[in-house]
Amino acid sequence: MIKRCVNCNQNKEHHAKGLCFSCYTKISWKPKTGICKRCKRDMPIKCKELCHGCYNFVFRLDKNKAWNQRKKYGIDMTAYKKITEKCVICNFNKVVDLHHLDQNKKNNSELNLIGLCPNHHKMLHDYRYRQEMMSLLKERGYSSPEDLKLNFVKPAPNSSYNQETKDG
Repeated sequence: MIKRCVNCNQNKEHHAKGLCFSCYTKISWKPKTGICKRCKRDMPIKCKELCHGCYNFVFRLDKNKAWNQRKKYGIDMTAYKKITEKCVICNFNKVVDLHHLDQNKKNNSELNLIGLCPNHHKMLHDYRYRQEMMSLLKERGYSSPEDLKLNFVKPAPNSSYNQETKDG
């Protein structure tokens, strides 16, 4: 029903107490507050005696995770679950990270993405273990571009390069 709002004097759909919906939510509506069953904080309660954050964590975690993966990587949840089903090196399946083979975060093709457990993911990004991890991935059939950082040779302490930088 369209009526004139007593607060903003505009002809809008009537909600309650002579107010339009936007004025009613600003002036009269107060969310139900209480103690959240999960986090024990006194907050506005959404449903099932949980605050908004706890409700989303308990009942909407998969949907939130799917939305974050689509936003961050541009892939759907089924592809993400397939890629991160298990670590390609050790078959660990409890916690699996997504790794870009070519180390380009914008290249989100499924051929460029692999699942690695946190240990192997950390080792792959650590210079000391990178060569070992690259060879393990190559054994498993994953090809990655040549890493120029691995072929870098540290100059000797008395080389001409170091002398020039000290003098210059």
